[in-house]
Parts: sequence; C-alpha cells; structure tokens
Amino acid sequence: MAAGRKPKPTQLKVVQGTFRKDRKRGAEPQPKKGLPPCPDFLKDAARREYFRIGRKLERIGVLTEVDDLALVGLVQSWMEYLECTEKIRETGMLLKSPGGFPVFNPYTTLANQALKRVKAFLTEFGMTPSSRTRVMAGTTPDDPGDEWKDL
Repeated sequence: MAAGRKPKPTQLKVVQGTFRKDRKRGAEPQPKKGLPPCPDFLKDAARREYFRIGRKLERIGVLTEVDDLALVGLVQSWMEYLECTEKIRETGMLLKSPGGFPVFNPYTTLANQALKRVKAFLTEFGMTPSSRTRVMAGTTPDDPGDEWKDL
C-alpha cells in the first residue's frame, strides 16, 4: 500500500472544479446519478426528510445511487438534532444536579454532536455556502466545454 494521500475520485475533482484531463485516472466506478431508494427502516418524518433533501440533491446533480448511506446519515443526524432540541425546550437549558446546583442539560451536548455530524454531511454534499463554492455540478470529465479554457 502506497503512503500519502488517498486519491480523489475523478467525479469529486470535477464537482470541485480541480479536474485535469492529463491527470485522469483509469477505470473508476461511475455510479448512476439519481435518488437511491429510501431504506425501509426510515419512518415518518425521517422518510419525508430523506425525500425532501434527496430531491434537492438530485435536482442539482450531486446525488448518485451509492449515496444512500450518506443521505441516511444526514437525515438521521438531523432527526436526532431535532429530537434533542425538543427535549431541551421541554426541560430547559439548565437542570438541577442531585446536589441542587444548576448544570447544563445533557441534551445540549447530544444536540451539538448531532449538529456537527449534520454539518459534515452537508459539506460532503456541497450544501453549505462555503462548500458550494467548490462544487460545479452538471459537468463531466469528457465535457468539451469551452475550447479555449485549456490555453
């Protein structure tokens, strides 16, 4: 196994706008673009969220048939965040410890952890303002584009 950075898939380079024909790698998998089927274990609000976010990602051309697990991770992390924030609303930001001292609600920590996972998934899909600047959806490595861009 070679040392150093793992090579980036060509499609990721295309989406980020760093693809160069002279550095194209060999036969890489080319997953079919589109919204993967929603897993049966997602129910109710999580299922609706899967399709809501999935349709948006499909429309901008960044979702493929193999992105189902990442989309599930995003949706489940978001559902966990919403559940934790609801618990915080019900019980308050501060609780009384057994000794009578105020302590932070443990749901706050869980909500923050879930939100970090959500942000990581959003970044992977190019769904934050900063990460979106690195995504150029709708182009392919074989797209001739502007004939003058290589000059």
